[in-house]
Amino acid sequence: MSFWPTVILATPAHSQVGQALSYRSEQALPVGALVRVPLGKRDTLGVILSCLDTAPTDIDAAAIKPISTHLSQLPPLGHAWLDLVRFAARYYQRGVGEVALAALPPELKKLDPTQLARRLTRNEKGRLAREGAVTAEPLASEAAEPAEATMAQKDALDGIRGADKPILLFGVTGSGKTEVYLQAAAECLAKDDTTQVLVLVPEINLTPQLEARFFERFQAHTVVAIHSGLTPAQRLQSWLSAHMGHARIVLGTRMAIFASLPSLGLIVVDEEHDPSYKSQEGARYSARDLAIYRAHATPHCRVILGSATPSLETWHAAMQGRYARFDMPDRIGDAAMPTLRLVDMQRQPKQTVLAQPLLDAIIARAHLGEQSLLLLNRRGYAPVLSCGACAWKSDCPNCSAFRVFHKIDRSLRCHHCGFAERVPPACPSCGNVDIQTVGRGTEQLEELVANVLAAAPHSDGRALRVGRLDADTSKGKGQLDAHLAAMHSGDIDVLVGTQMVAKGHDFRRITLVAAINPDGALFASDFRAPERMFSLLMQAGGRAGRAAAFGSRPELWVQTWHPTHALFAALRAHDYPTFASQELAERQAANLPPFAAQALLRADAKTQAAAQAFLTSARQRGQAAAEQAGIDIYPAVPLTIARIANVERAQMLVECTNRAALQRFIQQWQADLHALRHTPEGKPIIRWAIDVDPLAI
Repeated sequence: MSFWPTVILATPAHSQVGQALSYRSEQALPVGALVRVPLGKRDTLGVILSCLDTAPTDIDAAAIKPISTHLSQLPPLGHAWLDLVRFAARYYQRGVGEVALAALPPELKKLDPTQLARRLTRNEKGRLAREGAVTAEPLASEAAEPAEATMAQKDALDGIRGADKPILLFGVTGSGKTEVYLQAAAECLAKDDTTQVLVLVPEINLTPQLEARFFERFQAHTVVAIHSGLTPAQRLQSWLSAHMGHARIVLGTRMAIFASLPSLGLIVVDEEHDPSYKSQEGARYSARDLAIYRAHATPHCRVILGSATPSLETWHAAMQGRYARFDMPDRIGDAAMPTLRLVDMQRQPKQTVLAQPLLDAIIARAHLGEQSLLLLNRRGYAPVLSCGACAWKSDCPNCSAFRVFHKIDRSLRCHHCGFAERVPPACPSCGNVDIQTVGRGTEQLEELVANVLAAAPHSDGRALRVGRLDADTSKGKGQLDAHLAAMHSGDIDVLVGTQMVAKGHDFRRITLVAAINPDGALFASDFRAPERMFSLLMQAGGRAGRAAAFGSRPELWVQTWHPTHALFAALRAHDYPTFASQELAERQAANLPPFAAQALLRADAKTQAAAQAFLTSARQRGQAAAEQAGIDIYPAVPLTIARIANVERAQMLVECTNRAALQRFIQQWQADLHALRHTPEGKPIIRWAIDVDPLAI
């Protein structure tokens, strides 16, 4: 007897291949089973969506190809997981197979049944060895005892136990939110021997510290990590442990939201406000929003969103009562919140990089054995090289952006396309040898601070030490861990870094944080810029004074040309609610999210004219239906960085006060967009994509 399974494959939504294809099988296959099937001239991995015992009537049964292989060693992917990827595909306007197969580890797609069986056997031996080690040495494997909970932590845990809606844990930096996560996870795991916990962090560099806390507390349970920094083999091993139910706790970045967890009981989204949770490639999903949906769709599963500066969407939902909010307004151990010190750069000498009072404060802290953190969200030595004689600048030949000067290897490097070359000995345009740097990056700031500190050693003659942590110094294997270890041990007196050091880290010795050049966001065209700046400064300041044992009063210094800006008044009082209330009032008046829903239609082409022509035609085709549904389609414009890697990029904003109406319109509009690819306007288009709920406009 033959069966006729429907299989979802990694086919893009705009391809000519359907969302799911029919195949033939000699046995009934369960929904969610992983199979290898022929597609064109190759075999590819697929997931069973349904399995019928009658042949499809719309296809010649004799022409239907048989399934190549059933990966029967693996349990089927659960209905909850399939529901998640179907929702993500539907909401973010992508192919369901495109979402589902991208969520699986790449290494799994290469394995045949024999290789998979070998890998499973190896993983099982490793698991049994770890469990045997725990059983053999019960004293060594004793879980670390939790600290005595504060009253705010107890109230939060009590609220989490009784909550029947998403939970916002609103706690100042250093208030002990991680301890709440740990105790909530412990209670969840204690329910039975199968319940699993998923903990999301926004960036890879935050995982080592959190992993250490969870490994220490839950030594008797398997804890695994899932993020892009793992090797393909490591990522597959973690995924298999989670899918087989062996891993009780999964820690990961946004991709981990799609981990197969058959007994999921709790999801934690740490630093839920962070824009890194929103993917900017492929299916442009928000892991935070999918976490809320996954918890809602999974029986007996809760979701905790934690932040000192929640996103305005989350804050608004809590204000409306759609989320339960629990506040943790005080730091652990009577540690003080940092005092804001504003430096008016208009009163400083010209060309000042670090004001003298700030330098004096940094040196004073270092002499007391305390650390300082300098935040400059721009890596490299200088953003631009320029010739004063002919106005030449270090433009990238492939992008509408400048190449950044990296002094450490004397290179000009584009941070968008990767194009790099040696710094020319003279201006390529006029031959002038006096080429100047414009602006400053972390390399230059590190050099400047090191020169200043060299003249102010410790009383014993030991030199003060400066470190730098950014994408350039942490990309090598072990570099990130080495930098973090040096900070925790006190081997570094001053750390210079980008925003990657400004959030989530628990540096106990830091008592001073300084933001060097944050004014760019105050008057940016992006309406989210003030929210991001306030969040970044609050999070950065939160690195200071986390341990009351260090006696100096923690301080947040901000060098600004606009010290009277209203944002700094709220920052001085550590008053996020007031800042959020002001921002929400402005957004409501302007009809911006969360009071409206948005989507972007983006197009890439060889010329800007071609990209905009495609978008203009799309607007004309959808205009009548949009007006009828109360939807605004704005004219096409270039992106802020219009060209990357010789590809021109344009976008068009679609907006509506009704999210459901916007979703229906985009779904219907897709047919016009597909049809446009076959018109003269669509022929030059390299690719197009829809970004639902965009974070950058």
